[in-house]
Amino acid sequence: MESITNKVLDTLDVQILNILQHQAALSNTEIAKRVNLSAPAVHTRIKRLENEGYIQRKVAILDQEKLGFDLLCFIFISTHIHQADELHILESALKEMPEVLECQCLTGEYDYLLKVANKDRNDLQTFIRKLNKLGVTKIQTSLALREVKSSTVLPI
Repeated sequence: MESITNKVLDTLDVQILNILQHQAALSNTEIAKRVNLSAPAVHTRIKRLENEGYIQRKVAILDQEKLGFDLLCFIFISTHIHQADELHILESALKEMPEVLECQCLTGEYDYLLKVANKDRNDLQTFIRKLNKLGVTKIQTSLALREVKSSTVLPI
């Protein structure tokens, strides 16, 4: 079965996306050289890819430890909340918490998995208190000892 990506994007689109995944700060001129197109053509393609939602945003990825966030945690949480409007309130609160880098809604034993950056154990303790105020009934926290791989690159 052929992926949707191959049906919608041509080879040049995929090449441009791969370049941007690795080096989003490259100029259109530099990308054009790499894909053998003109800079205006690359600009047009990138704008189309942005407008169609393939490129959601361009960001700088910061060094967590250099900025003092020495504690990376993965926190599984369960809640007693099952009404759509109450879940929306919970999810909105999680989205607003700056410590939460990622939040995934899950199937299985837990309802959500959070990736959380804290400066130290005190920050983590404060964060868990915030979770308890949101109707969380079960929390399991795992601390990351070291990073083996971290990537934002999709295998397109």
